[in-house]
Amino acid sequence: MKDLLELFAIFFRIGGFTFGGGYAMLPIIQEEIVHKRHWATDKEIIDYYAIGQCTPGIIAVNTATFIGYKQKGIIGAIFATLGLVCPSLIIITIIARFFNHFQDYAIVQHAFSGIQIIVIALIINTVINMYKQSVKDWIGISLFLISFLVIAILKLSPIIIIIISAAVGIIKCKDMDTKEIK
Repeated sequence: MKDLLELFAIFFRIGGFTFGGGYAMLPIIQEEIVHKRHWATDKEIIDYYAIGQCTPGIIAVNTATFIGYKQKGIIGAIFATLGLVCPSLIIITIIARFFNHFQDYAIVQHAFSGIQIIVIALIINTVINMYKQSVKDWIGISLFLISFLVIAILKLSPIIIIIISAAVGIIKCKDMDTKEIK
């Protein structure tokens, strides 16, 4: 039970002190899970992010679920997930109750502006870390650049890009396996 409470507490703290959604939580999850607790490697956490992004739901919640499952099975997944989402539920409930009373105050508007800026910095940090961990060769660089340009310029659905990228990864992996056999 102690381990489950620790999972809950760690993810509760991450969920309570991270603003800006799932992507903004990723660097904090990585610091806590990889560097402080050694529950996963940098490569594993990037894999969790990739799977978390491809599955329905918020990437940070999905990642917490995977980490909880790895640590303590299904019950660990439940405790980690609840830990991550409980602070948001509490905060949103309180804000919703009082937001109409203070939303027009200049100090509140300035606070939200400041939070938005730091969220952008956290997301950029996550992108850079994922890039360093994932893009290793010319195929990865090409896939990264083409995917970015197609999504940004042509506004093609990210789902299509994810499916195509997965296919390229599978083909690349099969090609590497064939070369190793010879």
